[in-house]
Amino acid sequence: MYPGCLPKAPVRILLLMPCTKTKPYPFSTEHKRINQRLHDTGFRPVGRHPLPKELMDRLEPKYTPEVLDLSPLGNRKGVVIHRVVISEPLAFVPYEHIATYEGRRSPSAAYDDPGLFENRGNAVSPWRSDFTATRISDTRWKWGKSELKAYVQMHNVMAEKLAEAIKNTARYYTHRIAWVAPGLTHRSFVLGRGERAAHNVRATRKAGDEKLAFVGANDRLPDPLKIQCLPRLEDCQKAIARLAKRLNKPKSRVGGIYSRGGGDATPLALPELLDVLVRHIRSSKKPSART
Repeated sequence: MYPGCLPKAPVRILLLMPCTKTKPYPFSTEHKRINQRLHDTGFRPVGRHPLPKELMDRLEPKYTPEVLDLSPLGNRKGVVIHRVVISEPLAFVPYEHIATYEGRRSPSAAYDDPGLFENRGNAVSPWRSDFTATRISDTRWKWGKSELKAYVQMHNVMAEKLAEAIKNTARYYTHRIAWVAPGLTHRSFVLGRGERAAHNVRATRKAGDEKLAFVGANDRLPDPLKIQCLPRLEDCQKAIARLAKRLNKPKSRVGGIYSRGGGDATPLALPELLDVLVRHIRSSKKPSART
């Protein structure tokens, strides 16, 4: 349906958001808070595409029902936001396809560990002939050379698919913003090699004697199409200081609150960081030479 049906607007933002353990994504605490903040900033659905009624009926009263509408968002200043989820392992999930896709239940509506989470200890495939993980308990494994190599390969394929989607939809957007948490794979999928150090994201991974490079979507995109990755590390440090002041606690005492987003979320859901997203959206201007 979208992005071809996006309303005409001077500023058209592709907002890349993280996948969540809660499915469908908009029902997660993280997405509800992000979408509520966009609503409070003046953005409204440009169509009507709500989640199923049984989910709408479970929405907490503190949220407007529009946080569960999957349509693009627009405001009176000529800015349209099309939300897309960076998913492991689906790569690029437009918001309007979160619940259904081609008349059926969407693959994004129910899935779990795609094998990219080493710290879970169970993302292994013992039946493979190249299996090299070591059992450390009845339920946990430590990755070996094959698993580490497969991780980098899968990471790079995901980034390639993300870049392909950005290229294929290039004419529909004037800006591309990724709102992704520091330290998580969503950010690594986006960043180019030259950006990784500034975001404290590793550029390589050793698998046995091999040193393998992570390739992000921005490595595969020309400059006009590169994704702006937010929040920056300095934004996060300022947010921690503001959070400590709001809670009247020392900065050293708000680390856990910050990392949990003040609840069942990531820091992306905190009002102190959502201020950063809103500021960048408001500062997005129509390019001077763009068709």
